Amino acid sequence: MNDKQDSLRELYQEVIFDHNRNPRNFHKMADADRHADGHNPLCGDQLTVYLRVADGIVHDVSFVGHGCAISTASASLMTEAVKGKPVAEVEALFRDVHALLTGGQGTEAPARDVGKLAALSGVKEFPARVKCATLAWHTLHNALAGDQDTAQTE
Repeated sequence: MNDKQDSLRELYQEVIFDHNRNPRNFHKMADADRHADGHNPLCGDQLTVYLRVADGIVHDVSFVGHGCAISTASASLMTEAVKGKPVAEVEALFRDVHALLTGGQGTEAPARDVGKLAALSGVKEFPARVKCATLAWHTLHNALAGDQDTAQTE
């Protein structure tokens, strides 16, 4: 690995550590109009995603729960990435992040720059950890769809 790749990996690791230690939007949203639960039985991660959506825009998003560092960081990064975005853009981002995280498993890489979410890209090298990183995203997807079934990564 060259120095540029090492530096990028270090930066990505620091983003993951920061979002795990200080998760953004980590609270139960009292005025949420949508929510969904997620569970990763392999790792024990459990979370609930709360949304406030109006006029096709995700005006607010938060989460609560417990999980590993990857799961918590992914949920925190997700909330920052989707807040204030149109639902259609959030769904497109869901697909792009899923492609980013599962790229080594037969799917295409994302078509666009995903910003800070790229910090999660190293997870695809560890197939068991992909489920940790995708849990919040599948839970978000269920909340947007009004699906009250628990999102699972199995």
